Amino acid sequence: MEYEILGLVILLLAWVAWAMVTERRQRRLEEKGQLMPPGPRWWQLVTSIFQSGFAPHVSFAKLANKYGPIMTLWLGSMSTVVISSNDVAREMFKNHDIVLAGRKIYEAMKGDIGNEGSLITSQYGPHWRMLRRLCTIEFFVTSRLDSMKDVRTKCIDQMVKFMEDEGKSGKNSIDVGKFFFIMSFNLIGNLMISKDLVDPKSDRGAKFFYHAGKVMEFAGKPNLADFFPILRYLDPQGIRRKTRYHIKKSFDIAGLYLRERMEDTRNGEERKKDYLDVLLQYRGDGVEGPSRFSIQTMNVILFEMFTAGTDTTTSTLEWAMAELLHNPNTLREVQAELRRVINPSSKLEEEDIDKLPYLNAVIKETLRLHPPLPFLVPHMAMDSCTMLGFHIPKETQVLVNVWAIGRDPKTWKDPLAFKPERFLEPNMVDYKGHHFEFIPFGSGRRMCPAIPLASRVLPLALGSVLHKFDWVLAAGVKPVDLDMSERLGITLKKATPLKTIPIVYKGYQGQ
Repeated sequence: MEYEILGLVILLLAWVAWAMVTERRQRRLEEKGQLMPPGPRWWQLVTSIFQSGFAPHVSFAKLANKYGPIMTLWLGSMSTVVISSNDVAREMFKNHDIVLAGRKIYEAMKGDIGNEGSLITSQYGPHWRMLRRLCTIEFFVTSRLDSMKDVRTKCIDQMVKFMEDEGKSGKNSIDVGKFFFIMSFNLIGNLMISKDLVDPKSDRGAKFFYHAGKVMEFAGKPNLADFFPILRYLDPQGIRRKTRYHIKKSFDIAGLYLRERMEDTRNGEERKKDYLDVLLQYRGDGVEGPSRFSIQTMNVILFEMFTAGTDTTTSTLEWAMAELLHNPNTLREVQAELRRVINPSSKLEEEDIDKLPYLNAVIKETLRLHPPLPFLVPHMAMDSCTMLGFHIPKETQVLVNVWAIGRDPKTWKDPLAFKPERFLEPNMVDYKGHHFEFIPFGSGRRMCPAIPLASRVLPLALGSVLHKFDWVLAAGVKPVDLDMSERLGITLKKATPLKTIPIVYKGYQGQ
């Protein structure tokens, strides 16, 4: 921890020196009549970040109160435009979606194995559109999701059993986030390759789990080389080297699964079709074309499904549980709905979700207050453009602060309170990308394609554990004293893991 703080201090000192240079560059643009959005001077930005405890989504929201909902920040040599209101987000996604659909690729993900085939980091263009079509018409289309219902049920049932076993009938506290992560990881494993990957009997799965987790860890660390081009080749913190090492290890394991599946296919083995079978239909035998993928690209797709689908699901579910335990009246309300609608002799099923408006409102309220990616994935201007009268230079990074938008008092009444009831009102907003005051999954061309899967998994997983168990905070912690502080990596997580005791509900008779 001390080394991380020292690294951040060094980063800020270097940033100060560089900021003096970049401010001159901004003045030259202004002299040409190319006025960028307003923003703080370097010392104001540094002060704000220190005051917010190195939480950029918080410090940028505070700066937006002074400089406006569209502002410019100079992060070293990187010019960054930050959007902090639903009105500016609407302007961006409705009128400038294509030109701002590029991706800012950080040093950790660059190189020969970094973003080939990546839906997240590929630049907007024909290849990216092919990857997007693969997701929308093959992976996350309703018919295929319906056919995989049993897989989701199995993974969630397994998670509930793991919780019950470790909780030992209310005697032990458990790390709730750990079990949500295992469920998410195994769910993606079953959807992609029909395997539980996190299992005491699976050494290979455990290694894949470890290396994928390390990639997420290093990718979330502030990297000097991203802000100061002169340091790119030096990689002073070793982040690029470490990230590429763990990516390669992950790809090696994914490659084994690919080769095994190709062998099974040649042998005519019959079983239910999964996502890997779909990918293999696009195999190009080493040569990519308009609709062909190399083995390398398929490795990237497999890896990205795991990294994108586990951390976001885990953080959302853990935050939902934390908010409910922090607000006992809300917890009682959602459990009363579940136990009123679902027969005690039954367990929660996917077809029940539409009958549980309060449970769905809890999920939405959690996403409003705790979006998994508080800045979404960073956008980049593929060309210069003018937005709301301001000049946005080519290659400018664009951050959409959905954390700030979801807490904007101009839009939301009592914005810091956890009140699922707000989502029960008629004509209330949803998270499909059309209501810009609530875009936890983004909007436009680059919004998350997995919303149809998330909208099934999140309420089913949360509802299942609330239906079967009553929950008590560990170590006698009172709801009002529960630590709700945040920790930002790739996703916005609880700073301290949620420890709580699951007690099987006395009226529960489900399987």
